[in-house]
Amino acid sequence: MHTRLGRTGFWAGLFLGIAALLGVSVFCWDNRQYYLTSFLLAGLMLLPFLFRFEGRRPGARELVLLASMAALAVAGRAAFYWLPQAKPVSAIVILTAVILGPEAGFLTGALAALLSNFFFGQGPWTPWQMIGFGLVGFLGGKLFYGKERSRLGLLLYGFFSVLLVYGGLLDTASLFLFPAEISWKALLALYASGFPFNLVHAVATVVFLWLLNAPVCTKLERLVRKYGIDTKAVPPRVREKAEKP
Repeated sequence: MHTRLGRTGFWAGLFLGIAALLGVSVFCWDNRQYYLTSFLLAGLMLLPFLFRFEGRRPGARELVLLASMAALAVAGRAAFYWLPQAKPVSAIVILTAVILGPEAGFLTGALAALLSNFFFGQGPWTPWQMIGFGLVGFLGGKLFYGKERSRLGLLLYGFFSVLLVYGGLLDTASLFLFPAEISWKALLALYASGFPFNLVHAVATVVFLWLLNAPVCTKLERLVRKYGIDTKAVPPRVREKAEKP
């Protein structure tokens, strides 16, 4: 992915492949092969992270750091199991993407959904949750990775990405996951019924971003500087400050 055109083509092909896999899962497998779909999807969502390194293998430190963030998201979701919709997963995925890049956020979101559902329950909704969390991380990385960022901008992104991207995708998926007439009327009914839950999820994401932004980002920035993982991960102002004797 050395050129912008090559990266665009790669991402277009990847999203077409994901859409094709979901189509096969829904219309050919009747949502029954969700384990197979989830693991195939995890493989597809791993590709951007691997191709990011353009010919070299990702180092152990990079993989351990990514795995640690995925584990933190899983643990956070499990810790708040008693509080419906209010989970820190989206916030952790966004912060991972902000510091480690959109590819890392994309994969962390997918792994968080897949692994945490071994605790919450696997089902045909798992692949859709993987894509939902992955997209929230991917878009957050595209907006904030390697750039100066304001807390307000990050909070607004967290709110609207969860409300519209994750919530909208999962509400749309419900039309294909459960016996119902596929129509605009049914889709609008799903959006209306899902809005309160998506709103709670979005507000909770804002709260967790507010609480976790400074400690998580500071720790990750320190690690990427210490181990030389990716200098772009640290905004220029922060990097210059750290390099002063």
